[in-house]
Amino acid sequence: MSTKVFVLPIDPTSQSGSAILPSVDPVELWNTAPTGSKPPKVGTTRIFYNTPRADQGNTNATAVVSLGEGFDKKTGDARRELVRKAVGSGIKQAKELGDGAKDIIVDASTDAHAAAVAAHLAKYKFTLKTSPPSPYKPGDETTVPQELSFQPIQGSKEWEAGVIYADAQNLARTLAELPANMLTPTAFSERVKSEFANIPNTQITVRDEEWAAEKGMRTFLSVTKGTSEPAKFLEIYYNGAAREDQPIAFVGKGITFDSGGISLKPAADMKLMRGDMGGAAAVVSAALAIAKLRLPLNLVVVTPLCENLPGPSASKPGDIIYAMNGKSVEIDNTDAEGRLVLSDALYYTSTTYKPHTLIDVATLTGAVGIALGEVFSGVYSTSDSLWEELRVAGEAEYDRFWRMPLEEDYGPQIHSSNADLCNTGGRQAGSCTAALFLKSFVDGIEPGAGGEDAPLRWAHVDIAGAMQTTRPTPYLEKGMTGRPVRALVEWAKRLGKQA
Repeated sequence: MSTKVFVLPIDPTSQSGSAILPSVDPVELWNTAPTGSKPPKVGTTRIFYNTPRADQGNTNATAVVSLGEGFDKKTGDARRELVRKAVGSGIKQAKELGDGAKDIIVDASTDAHAAAVAAHLAKYKFTLKTSPPSPYKPGDETTVPQELSFQPIQGSKEWEAGVIYADAQNLARTLAELPANMLTPTAFSERVKSEFANIPNTQITVRDEEWAAEKGMRTFLSVTKGTSEPAKFLEIYYNGAAREDQPIAFVGKGITFDSGGISLKPAADMKLMRGDMGGAAAVVSAALAIAKLRLPLNLVVVTPLCENLPGPSASKPGDIIYAMNGKSVEIDNTDAEGRLVLSDALYYTSTTYKPHTLIDVATLTGAVGIALGEVFSGVYSTSDSLWEELRVAGEAEYDRFWRMPLEEDYGPQIHSSNADLCNTGGRQAGSCTAALFLKSFVDGIEPGAGGEDAPLRWAHVDIAGAMQTTRPTPYLEKGMTGRPVRALVEWAKRLGKQA
């Protein structure tokens, strides 16, 4: 016997519910249950069984979910987030009904995109337990069925797009959750190739260490010296516009495990560093969604992938390396390796592909987590217009950003060494000095001699705080978040509409 669960979000203060489901008035159902003296909060859920009536051999249940008091007065981003919270809460309740609840049908009439995002994020729970078989075991992704299936009561393009957004974020969550023995740089590259195998207008190129050495990527290769796992340099190309159109570019930090190298991290919670490739996971997943949505733009994605381990050949504190752009870099702390792999990747991307906009994403500094916690991703940008676009996209998806200072006044902290740059600037403003370090390797961000706008808009997104959530939300379980995938996709979607 299977159970269909209908998830119906309502404003409990309204007089009548949606007529989208025949024979069921959700507000009338809601009012049959005992009520307290306080208005129900968003996400409050009440389950009703054998409603609506089902055919013989099947059962139905209805989860009526509060959108919160005064929902109809809400507009824009605030309204959309209430829909996500309500639908996510309803899905979580439906998941607890037992093995019989396989088909979940959602009333998405209030906001189909937000409802689809919440439903598909809320169903996700990473595990590698063997009973029941996990769909996340590498190699078994297509053979083990997901526990739940979803459909809206009335389908729409907005629902379909929301599914793509959420599935992309869930892919980034999976990549970040997989342990380092299952997701090496090689395995990461192979997984990305398989995800893009049947996606039109895309191409994948995987470079090796010999290629990186020929290119002079010495800061990138300095990080991988301590491990036996070969580094990879992964590139993704999506052509959704005319080939001659200038592309946008994403760069993602891809440290598949970060022990800190010789500057070894404390043992406590070091296992979280399996997620130090969260930036790479986010940009490749966002690219997959952009390609599936067939957005009218060209995109280049670059992810330097390697491990950072304290092997006998590992870089040592005090070593000085000459980067691809010729600048000398002192390695004061081998645990500040993310900016080393990104420096060559940023210079390569900005000089090779000449994008008009470049966004890099990285789990770069613990300092940004101290500053912003898990709520916002920190953004450093040379462009006011790019910052505003990211802010608007982040608010629309509730995948939010906060602008941080990219100021040369922090320069003495990283310029006062025996090299052009030092890879750490001390504890103060640690995320700011890291961003300023990266700025030295982005070509094209300086305004013209005549005051013309810089040819390249650049933003650095530090997600070290937002990479995981320790507090479950109505539509996200605890664990790796896959942020800022949805915000990047939404940004690209809005940019495509301007083209």
